[in-house]
Amino acid sequence: APTRGFFGTHQQGPRPHLEERMQACASAAPAVTVRPSPRHRIRARPQNAFLPSSGSANGARVSRSARLVVRANESWSDSTQAVHNGERGGRPRVSDSLTTPVVMTSTYWFKDTEELIAYQEGRYGSFEYGRYGNPTARACEEKIRLLEGGEDCLLSASGMNTAVCMLLSLVPAGGHIVTTTDCYRRTRQFVQTFMPKMGISCTVLDPSDYDGLEKALAEHPCALYFSESPTNPYLRCVDIERIAKLCKPSGCLVCIDGTFATPVNSRALSFGADLVIHSASKYFGGHNDVLAGCIVGNKEAVGKVRAFHNIMGGVIDPHAAYLVLRGLKTLGLRVARHNENAQKLAERLEAHPKIDRVHYPGLKSHPDHEVAVKYMKGFGGGVSFEVKGDLWATAKFIDSCKLPYIAPSLGGVESLIEQPTIVSYWDQGPEKRAAIGIKDNLVRFACGIEDYEDIEADVLQALEQIPQLE
Repeated sequence: APTRGFFGTHQQGPRPHLEERMQACASAAPAVTVRPSPRHRIRARPQNAFLPSSGSANGARVSRSARLVVRANESWSDSTQAVHNGERGGRPRVSDSLTTPVVMTSTYWFKDTEELIAYQEGRYGSFEYGRYGNPTARACEEKIRLLEGGEDCLLSASGMNTAVCMLLSLVPAGGHIVTTTDCYRRTRQFVQTFMPKMGISCTVLDPSDYDGLEKALAEHPCALYFSESPTNPYLRCVDIERIAKLCKPSGCLVCIDGTFATPVNSRALSFGADLVIHSASKYFGGHNDVLAGCIVGNKEAVGKVRAFHNIMGGVIDPHAAYLVLRGLKTLGLRVARHNENAQKLAERLEAHPKIDRVHYPGLKSHPDHEVAVKYMKGFGGGVSFEVKGDLWATAKFIDSCKLPYIAPSLGGVESLIEQPTIVSYWDQGPEKRAAIGIKDNLVRFACGIEDYEDIEADVLQALEQIPQLE
């Protein structure tokens, strides 16, 4: 009688041995080629390694080598056979899997020396080694590349790994960087603390100081302009077209960190930027369960970053790459909700008597609102605001919130809340914090995709817990 198993209904009783069934399929199926095309040198820009192959007797599109390798080498010992049999002649390259497989390998093999030489001479495609690429990561890179409209994309282990590799590979010793005052603390720390050790200097400007940028370009050998847009935590936005026009004549590359925007809201490359980087841990992954970063844009520039990355490491785990790939499938849906929730919250907070100021580019009161309207379709899920009160009144408000988690990061389905003074700058002291514009009463709220009514109700009840200042 048939029984119900994990793979469906099957008959009980004797079944053909796996080897016999697979060999029967092999003999019934036409011969197919499963090796990658020699036209592509994957080391430089890996192509999709999941190559389709024509059918077998049971309808599964699996390579001929995958069907043949089950034959045992009976001269080997049991231990050796356990290591090699079933895989020695080649692994299946499945083309009918709906989802992209997670390829868990650290290295790639060659069938003989001739094939290895062909690879070295660019006549055969391979990743060669796990640090140089992975099929799962490559699929994710291609998806990001197309979303941003770039020529190439590199995925890596974190957003900071991406930023550091970009800075070290594109700015020469003795070069100069122009960046903005409002930015992620670790980026500023690397630029101002570590890069001077290589003789690299830096000009730090207000995001809207375009005269200062023109002056820096005239006085220094500027190799790179680098800014977030929107920035963290005040959500300032830069005029990308204007910056590109100023930088291009002197050969200064323009790189925009688009983490807070995402390509759903803004595509900096289409406005003249050479490169865009993202902390893919945020909106791309979208579920607070993965660390990743990426850089996309000009092929030559990304190629330089890739060459440096191949030396340094910082390789993304294949499963992490899959999580980013999966998250990207719902990016548009999620970002639409993030945008909607943040816009409504910003408008509600701006009218609240216990809020001193709201920082959100979707508000007309924001200093860069006109710039944001020019470059953005939506204004993102992050809202920063200043509570009327001191550090501890602000902390009481945050502690009174019941819906958002107190945590750094943004872009996930859950709402998060933080006090930058405590989360990111507690070790700096009041004077240093004031010097870089971090106020004790500043709150950053990263809207999730919850129903807006629940977010608003929770924020309003939390504000009721702090005293009204006259």
